[in-house]
Amino acid sequence: MSDQKKVLGEERRALLLKLLKDSDQPITGSDLAAKANVSRQVIVGDITLLKARNEPIIATSQGYMRLNHSSPNPIAARTIASYHPPDRTEEELNLLVDYGVTVKDVTIEHPVYGDLTASIMVSNRKEVKHFMDKIHSTGSSYLSELTGGIHLHSLTASSEQKLDEAEQALKEAGFLVE
Repeated sequence: MSDQKKVLGEERRALLLKLLKDSDQPITGSDLAAKANVSRQVIVGDITLLKARNEPIIATSQGYMRLNHSSPNPIAARTIASYHPPDRTEEELNLLVDYGVTVKDVTIEHPVYGDLTASIMVSNRKEVKHFMDKIHSTGSSYLSELTGGIHLHSLTASSEQKLDEAEQALKEAGFLVE
């Protein structure tokens, strides 16, 4: 934190919402903290409060995003069931983004907790690399490791054709559960 004045309470949360609304890219908690001159932990608390107010904010591996429900481009969406060992995760994600598909999230069915979903939000190889680097640098496990590699992905693209082509490529590569 610098010698600047801290942005307080509701004013800070309004600032966070504006920054997230105005950005088409994720913003890290550290960047938001610097703009408000508060700690990253304060930002985490603010994001939790905003989510509790039903603001459509998600945490991705690249930072926080506010979902924009009024996209100018029609979006095709699909959920696919996939299976692979952890060492094929990057291959699967790259295959999808190479077809112009965004991988929104991963969901597993846990025997105790039920459905567990985690945001991924990758649309290109750079974002896939960042996601993979974050997994490796933190020593984190993939959710799919809890289910022996079986998982679902929510996918979006600008057309059904892109989703069809990506799904066919997944099938040919042996990723799809059929």
